[in-house]
Amino acid sequence: MDQDYFVQDIKRAEAEKQASRVLHQKQPKPLWREYLETAVIALVAALLLRLFVVSAYRVNSGSMEDTLFTGDYIFVNKLAYEYGSDPKPGDIIVFKYPNNPKKDFIKRVVAVPGDEVQVADKVVYVNREVAPIPIHSKNTDKRIIPGELSFRDNFGPYIVPEDQYFVLGDNRDDSHDSRFWGCVPRENIRGKAVFVYWSWTPDPDAPKWEFPYIVNAVQWLGYALFNFPSHIRWDRLGMPI
Repeated sequence: MDQDYFVQDIKRAEAEKQASRVLHQKQPKPLWREYLETAVIALVAALLLRLFVVSAYRVNSGSMEDTLFTGDYIFVNKLAYEYGSDPKPGDIIVFKYPNNPKKDFIKRVVAVPGDEVQVADKVVYVNREVAPIPIHSKNTDKRIIPGELSFRDNFGPYIVPEDQYFVLGDNRDDSHDSRFWGCVPRENIRGKAVFVYWSWTPDPDAPKWEFPYIVNAVQWLGYALFNFPSHIRWDRLGMPI
């Protein structure tokens, strides 16, 4: 008899334990909530990446042709020069223009602090040796302008100051760079250009954004649908810099 009571007590305890598990079992989340949480996490991650790791920029001039073209959209690594790493000759950097920090420029580092730079008849010398010539750099003007008239083709010699960098555009005859306004302070550097993630050929006939904007939105939609395939530079998408 006592054994029966003992068995019943065990069964009752097991039943109560099962009931407790069922009562405390979490109800499955509705599908909409799972999607919402995933979207919020993705948005927060994107914002953190945007603030601390990478930034996206659009190239708005031809000063870096034929390396970068107007209409190229690039990712910039904002942490490239943190933790003791310094810009090196050959790096393409985005920086705040020293004469107007509200503007961002993109150029190639040619010389670092302490280097001697000289341009003689378009040839760039660093520490009295011909500087490496970027693969896609170019000179488009056959004229040689004397240094008394312009620093474009004849400049220096000049010693790069401490914590500053001498930069040039790859389109050497059509670039507003350190030859004209001086070096870039290290504190102005936003990051290193990494790759082209999108590239769109500019079109002067594209619809302009003017009031009323709803009309422009409709025009842009039609324009994009009609011109989408032909205006994308497909060969540049994902191109490392």
